[in-house]
Amino acid sequence: MTLAQTERLALCDDALAAGPDAPTLDEGWTVADLVAHLYVRESDPLAAIGIMVPPLSGLTRRHMDAALQKFGFDGLVQVVRNGPGRWSPMGLPGIDERANGTEMFIHHEDIRRGGSEMPAPRELGRAVEDVLWKSAGMAKLLFRRSPVGVVLERSDVPGTELRAKPGARTVTLIGRPSELTLYMSGRRGAADVRVVGEPDAVAQLESARFGM
Repeated sequence: MTLAQTERLALCDDALAAGPDAPTLDEGWTVADLVAHLYVRESDPLAAIGIMVPPLSGLTRRHMDAALQKFGFDGLVQVVRNGPGRWSPMGLPGIDERANGTEMFIHHEDIRRGGSEMPAPRELGRAVEDVLWKSAGMAKLLFRRSPVGVVLERSDVPGTELRAKPGARTVTLIGRPSELTLYMSGRRGAADVRVVGEPDAVAQLESARFGM
C-alpha cells in the first residue's frame, strides 16, 4: 500500500481509540474536528474552498458540523477510512498518494501527539522516510520569506541535505524527514528536530510564521 493508504487506516484506528473529544496538535480542534476536516477536504469540494480561503472558513465549519451530525463520529471515521468520495479528484489513480500522503501522515501525528503525554516518534522505515524527504522540496516555498537562510539535514542519512533558503546567516534543521515534515507544517513543539545556528538567527526563524 501507499503512504496515503497506510496512514489513512492508521489515522482512523487511532481516531477511534482516542475518541471524538480528544485534543489534537491542531489548536482548538478535537479528533472529531480533524476527521470532519478530512471528510470535507476530499468529499465536499464546495465547502473545501474555505480551507484555503479564510473568508469562507465559516462555510467549511458549517459543513464539518453537518457531516458529524449526519454520520456520527464513528460513521464519519468509516467514511474517511473508505477514501475519497466517488466524484472527488483525489480518487483518481495516483492523485491520492500525491495529495494525501503527507497530509494523512501529519494529521495522524496530530492525533498521536495531541494528548498530554508525548509518545516517541514512530520507526517508519527508510522507504517511508524517503517518500517524505521527496516532499521536502516544499521547504523552498515555505521558507521563501524566512529572515535567515535555512538548510534541512537528514539525521538518518548523513550528508543528505537540502538548502531551502540561501542567506548570509543559516539555520540548520536536523531530523528525520518525518520530523522535519512536522516542523515545517507548524508542529514545531512536537517535532523531534534539532535547530542549529547562531542564537539570534535561530530566534528569528523560530519567531517567523510559516507552515503547510
